[in-house]
Amino acid sequence: MSKCEQCIVRQFSSLKSLNKEELLRMAECKTSYTIKKGEPIFEEGESVNGIFCIKEGVCKLSKLSSNGKDQIVKLLKPGELLGQRSMISDEVANLSAVALEDMEVCFIPKTEILGFFNHNNDFSMNVMKTICGDLKEADDHMISLAQKTVKERLAETLLYLEDTFGKNEDQSLHIQLSREELAGMIGTATESCIRLLSEFNKDNLIEIVGKKITILQKNALIKLSQQ
Repeated sequence: MSKCEQCIVRQFSSLKSLNKEELLRMAECKTSYTIKKGEPIFEEGESVNGIFCIKEGVCKLSKLSSNGKDQIVKLLKPGELLGQRSMISDEVANLSAVALEDMEVCFIPKTEILGFFNHNNDFSMNVMKTICGDLKEADDHMISLAQKTVKERLAETLLYLEDTFGKNEDQSLHIQLSREELAGMIGTATESCIRLLSEFNKDNLIEIVGKKITILQKNALIKLSQQ
C-alpha cells in the first residue's frame, strides 16, 4: 500500500472518496512538510495552487484587520484540508494559516486535485459539502458575534477548545492560545479577555496556571454560553 492508503487521517476529509489508483497517484505527487510552531503554512494574499492535508498538529486560520489585530476565523486539526476554496475559485488566499504547534502537512498540487474532480463525483461532492460546512460555521460565528455578549462567547470558546481538541494529562486544555489569540477568537480587546478570564477564575469556573487553562465547572460554562 502507498503511504496515502495507510494514512488514517485521510478518513476524516474529502480524500476518503479517492480510490486506490487515485491514492497511489496522490502519493507520488504530494510533498510532505514539517511546520514549526508559529510558522505559516501559507499567508493571506498568497497563491496556494493546491491543498494541504493536516497529518499532525493544529493551525489557526486568521485575518489581519486594518488596525493590525489578528482575527482568528477557525482552528483546524488532523484530517482537515486547507486551501480548497482558494483553489476552486482560483483566487489568492484570503486568510493566513499558522501552526499553533509543530505540524506535519502534505501538499497536493492543484493539477492532481482537479483531475480527481473531473473523474470522481463522490470526491467533488465531498469537497463541496466541506466548503458548505465552512460557510455555515462562518454564519454561526457571525451570529454569535452579533447576538452574544463577550462573556458568553468566551464560555462558548473555552468549551469548543476542550470538546474539539481535548485535554492534557493534567486536565488543562490541550490547545494553549495566547490571550491575544483568544481575544481574537471571541472578537474583543485583549484587556477585556484577560479581565473575563480572571473573573471566571475567581468564580471557580476555570483554573489558570500560567498559560494553562483548566475547565472546572463545565455545566456552568454551558449554561453561561447559552444565556
